[in-house]
Amino acid sequence: VVYTYMCPYAQRVWITRNCKEKIKLVPIDLQNRPDWYKKKVYLANKMPSLEHNNEDPNKREFAEELFSYTDTFNKTARSSLEGDGNEARAAFHYFETPLSKFNDGPFLQGQFSLADIAYAPFIERCKPFLLEAKKYDITAGRPQLATWIE
Repeated sequence: VVYTYMCPYAQRVWITRNCKEKIKLVPIDLQNRPDWYKKKVYLANKMPSLEHNNEDPNKREFAEELFSYTDTFNKTARSSLEGDGNEARAAFHYFETPLSKFNDGPFLQGQFSLADIAYAPFIERCKPFLLEAKKYDITAGRPQLATWIE
């Protein structure tokens, strides 16, 4: 796992690692990468994507929909940090609706999944900043989001 404390994309991998407990941490020197690095980790200049194993076709399809929105969500949430905070309303309003789609848990697919991991680092950054700097509580009027964060 290539990891940096500040990168939300790397944090997705770290969260997954903590959930699956199947990833072995191997320290490497990025300036002097071992031979296996290019074959197993850095494929075509891209980090490998996380796989999700969801048996329910409705949940699998919904996960793909959620994954396709992550970049838009992240850009909107990030712009709210720079602007007056109003941009966040649309992003977090969108996020509230999927949280009530499945009733077998408080997460995007009911149970904790890669879809939740895709959003978690960004929401965890926005929530305290928007509350402190913009006086905007992303959970106000969003009970599903409040439960998800909790």
